[in-house]
Amino acid sequence: MLKPDFREIPVLRLRIRSDYLSNEPMAPPPIHPDQMQMDPQTFGDLEIFKATTGPCVYDLCNQTRTEGGAKRLRGRMKKPWATPERIRGVQDSIRFVNEHRSAFDRLPWDTVTGVVERYLRRGGPVARDARGLGLLIAALELRFSDARNYGRVMRGVLSTFSMIRHLRSVLEALGSTDGRGEIRELMADTRSLLTNPDVANVPAEERYDISPWRLLSYDQAFRGHGRETVERLLRLVHELDALVAMADTVAKHGFVMPEIREGSLHVVAEGVFHPFIEHAIANPVELDQGKRMLFLTGPNMAGKTTYLRATGMAMYLAHLGMGVPARSFCFAPCQRLFTSITITDDIRTGVSFFRAEALRMKAVAKAVAEGARVVALLDEPFKGTNLKDALDASREILERLAERPDNLFMVASHLIELGEHMATTGNVDCRLFEASEDDERLHFEYVLRDGISSQRLGMRVLREEGIFDLLDGMPTTSAVL
Repeated sequence: MLKPDFREIPVLRLRIRSDYLSNEPMAPPPIHPDQMQMDPQTFGDLEIFKATTGPCVYDLCNQTRTEGGAKRLRGRMKKPWATPERIRGVQDSIRFVNEHRSAFDRLPWDTVTGVVERYLRRGGPVARDARGLGLLIAALELRFSDARNYGRVMRGVLSTFSMIRHLRSVLEALGSTDGRGEIRELMADTRSLLTNPDVANVPAEERYDISPWRLLSYDQAFRGHGRETVERLLRLVHELDALVAMADTVAKHGFVMPEIREGSLHVVAEGVFHPFIEHAIANPVELDQGKRMLFLTGPNMAGKTTYLRATGMAMYLAHLGMGVPARSFCFAPCQRLFTSITITDDIRTGVSFFRAEALRMKAVAKAVAEGARVVALLDEPFKGTNLKDALDASREILERLAERPDNLFMVASHLIELGEHMATTGNVDCRLFEASEDDERLHFEYVLRDGISSQRLGMRVLREEGIFDLLDGMPTTSAVL
């Protein structure tokens, strides 16, 4: 009797799209109209995905249990929302998760979903059209002639069983609760998919005594006619995992859920702090169309840049739909978030430091001119040129920005000479950070106050660091000789 050739059984084949093989560059995906836009400079300044030292914001939020969930979380964090409806949808989901947290403990871990992903991707050929005796022969051939592939299929099928049981368990724990926000639709999709005949007959109890014939039947369903169902369930697990991670971050760090308001661009917050700073001093943020620019002065190390970063991070998290590090936070969403904190030159392209600053300001001006609702945080603009040019450029540009309605700006500057002028400019709120001085050391309070700082501490900082003592104590050339 001739042995059947398992390779002759019809299999699912990968179709390679012609556009993948073309040499033409693929166009970037269109920006969703509901998304807030951020560029690489802003992501870098706020340390969203990479930090020079310590964790980044993504690390702070990544409480996921699956690799796919971590990827989905990163995808969410790359595309914050810009409309109240979208932001509220995430907020409501986070609240729902935290109210029913124990139910979501039943979601599968990566030890399950990772196997399912690999199984769907490279589990071997699928006996798609075999039935009856043909399927039995194929099963026996696979079992006794291809032990390696048989084991791979077995692990994939059992892990798919496990994933489905985990999802059933989540729904059972939630009962008749429909959920809120984004999660309502996710749970409805999960319930619907689990009634699909391709997955509905998965055993309720864990079992390993599956005959080769039944194993291949499940494999036909999971990677054949029911493949789309399994893939959609896997994506739902990852989506839920990402939302649960966001909810866990809010709960773990005690972040407050922002209040979203309609109308013109504004933000009113109390107790904003940077979560990466131990024992951080919290400060208020208040900007609206009456005072749409905050002009911040103070000496080095007084806290200006940290304040900008803390505000930027809070704005970013608020647009993700997450809680923020603050006591209270009310805002109307923006469409573009800019920062200009760590500008550098580029020797490869020949862009000097000052030109890099000018190009950054141009990007902000372009967004404002196009009518976008912009929030821009600018740290010491035009410090790459001489004092006169810096004063003239700052005065001319900041005046114009402050006049543009439905935008908000925070500007930190060492230009004391500019402060008096900005104080007389409409729509500008002047605040300061200062240090207290005595005969011992400088004391930085990091408390935001009204006014314009005239404090100059550069020479004192150099003396306290002992730089002049080192230079004055150095032997002269003649002494060395």
